[in-house]
Amino acid sequence: MTDYRAQCWAEMPDLIATVQAAGDAIGLPYVAAQADLGDPEPMSDESGRPYAETSFHWVNPDHAYWRDRKLALHIAFLTAARLVAEPFYYSDGALHTWRTTGLLDEVDCEQAKNTPHFGEAIIAPVHLPRGLVGAVFWCSREPVGVDAIFAEQAGHLHNLAVKLVATHNEARGRPRNATVPQTLTRREVQCLRWAAAGKTDGEIGIILSLSVSTVRFHLRNAAAKLGATGRAQSIQIAAGLGFVGARAA
Repeated sequence: MTDYRAQCWAEMPDLIATVQAAGDAIGLPYVAAQADLGDPEPMSDESGRPYAETSFHWVNPDHAYWRDRKLALHIAFLTAARLVAEPFYYSDGALHTWRTTGLLDEVDCEQAKNTPHFGEAIIAPVHLPRGLVGAVFWCSREPVGVDAIFAEQAGHLHNLAVKLVATHNEARGRPRNATVPQTLTRREVQCLRWAAAGKTDGEIGIILSLSVSTVRFHLRNAAAKLGATGRAQSIQIAAGLGFVGARAA
């Protein structure tokens, strides 16, 4: 294991304790975290023990939610964490954040609303490059006036969540093919953007006044620099690193 990964693992216990202490201090003492919503395995320590078992408390201590490998597919809070990158809160059957957005209005929170002994929550999504999305949840059993807590504490909690999720993912060596990308040329970026827009190599050649072989040359070079295998992964990684804008992707 490289030195930086070992250092990240060494930092995790203090980060876990800080995240739990933050929840205890604001009346949201029940904590759950996942460093990668695309990973069915629970967030665990270096020995493979889930933090949900060893460190964090949950609303229902008998509910081993982390053993549900389909959890990220049907929990409303995780759906919402994929849609927005800023923290939000749950209260009285609905999600809210510090700005006006229609994205959260479409998330069905009936399951949370109908869960006994579940009060309110603050959720901090963490969106990292290369498509990694994690989240940290601070919850209560009863209503605690979470709107006021959110107004005061959301920024601090989000900062803690980013530190926790980013450090944990780096400790695990995630994503596995992460390298500092070489600088893409203007032509490579142009070809990627049009490919992301669904254009064929021939169409890209017409748009950019290039031969098909030249377009393919630029796309191959871009893939090599991004550490990608294939067109789809090149586009995904380029989008995650900000080379391809949301309009094209």
